[in-house]
Amino acid sequence: MKYVPFTEEEKAAANTTDLVSFLQMRGERLVRAGREHKLIYTDSGGTHDSIMIRGNLWRDYKNQEGGGAIKFMQHYYGMDFVTAVQELLGNSISKCPARVIDVSNHKDKKPFELPERNKDMYRVFAYLIKQRYISPDIIAHFAKIGTLYEEKAHHNAVFVGLDENGEPRQGSLRSTSTYGKTFRITIESSDTSYSFAHFGESNRLFVFEAPIDMLSYISLHKKGWEKHSYIAMNGVYESAVLKALETHKSLSRIYLCTDNDEGGIDAAYRLKDILKEYGYIDIYRVCPENKDFNEDLKSRSGVDAVPSEPYRRFEAVMRTADELCFYRCVPERLVSRLQATAKNEQYEYLAEYALAGSAYFALNKHSEEGEKEVFEKLRLKMKTGYKPYSDKQCRVTRMAQLNDLLKVVYRDLNLRARTREQEIKTAERLFRLAESAVRLSADIETGSQEQKMEQADEQEDSFVMIGGYG
Repeated sequence: MKYVPFTEEEKAAANTTDLVSFLQMRGERLVRAGREHKLIYTDSGGTHDSIMIRGNLWRDYKNQEGGGAIKFMQHYYGMDFVTAVQELLGNSISKCPARVIDVSNHKDKKPFELPERNKDMYRVFAYLIKQRYISPDIIAHFAKIGTLYEEKAHHNAVFVGLDENGEPRQGSLRSTSTYGKTFRITIESSDTSYSFAHFGESNRLFVFEAPIDMLSYISLHKKGWEKHSYIAMNGVYESAVLKALETHKSLSRIYLCTDNDEGGIDAAYRLKDILKEYGYIDIYRVCPENKDFNEDLKSRSGVDAVPSEPYRRFEAVMRTADELCFYRCVPERLVSRLQATAKNEQYEYLAEYALAGSAYFALNKHSEEGEKEVFEKLRLKMKTGYKPYSDKQCRVTRMAQLNDLLKVVYRDLNLRARTREQEIKTAERLFRLAESAVRLSADIETGSQEQKMEQADEQEDSFVMIGGYG
């Protein structure tokens, strides 16, 4: 492939392409799910809906990949960087590149079939009790109703998802070996609208990423557990949760019990937004103290647990928003202050001035006390309205977005006369500018932290090497 010297603007434009519109023009099948779209595709394992798209951002929850539009073209179509950018900019010769994902013939699709059961469950019981510390009576409950058993061929644990009539429609395998690499796979032709679950009589539904997490949580909170409902998503996409809510109308209070790491936190926020789109408002986050609830269970049993993984960008955004200080807005000086802070790359100060300006224009009657009160409300709104799963842009894109917002705000602030409606719009644009500045500031901080950590790792490796050869 011949080298093509794309400008930074061209690369940013390609990476911010609206993937929903782009893929619809190419004939791909997309289904709306709240504010996002699910990409429906078929491979040798069946039909999947694990890829979620919103604007230029996407996430493949099955393969744990995600990013901007360029990376999507590389991931989904197998393109190299140059071809991906050309396609997104509309400069490609190829109209529709071949898809990397193997598309199978629906007529040859293998019917769903659970693996043969072993005559006993010794290995599964031993694995779940001795290695996972799950309560024996909890294991026995699911074994008795047949939604947990031991596979005959390889002695894997099989977790079964039943439909409304009690028929198996989905299954997943979990290795029980103490040696080698562990694995989890979904049985071919499984209907992902169903999953390993328990349904009780109360209005509470607890949602987990995987069956082990679900069994661990129940082991930690055994008192009266059977009256509530629990479901494992086998990943972090929501089809089984929505189906459970559709078929169990009494469920109204939802607890999102995803992992305490970047993927789990993103999933909790994304699921909350999707559930709100479906009319559910009684939603709570139940966060494990360690990485997940099985690690919490291990910790309670006196075993060293894997700690939670810091979500640096999320934490940096929250911290930056918390540290914003109120300065009373002087409208005549606001443009010069925004220009100076932007020029000097002082994005936290830029956010403070923009947020103070938003508070000023939001009020009809101005007073320092009133502006400060609105400033605090807007700062809280910035935190509560933050969607970490959609904040995945690269630095160049963030800079471009902030500069675009600055241009619009400058135009508004240079108006000689404003109607009340125009003032409200100016307040909204200044708030968006403040949000953009906070996220850019957090991104720079996070990048600096990661760079320092990499340098520390390199120094440690160097020290080990020197010591090793000493």
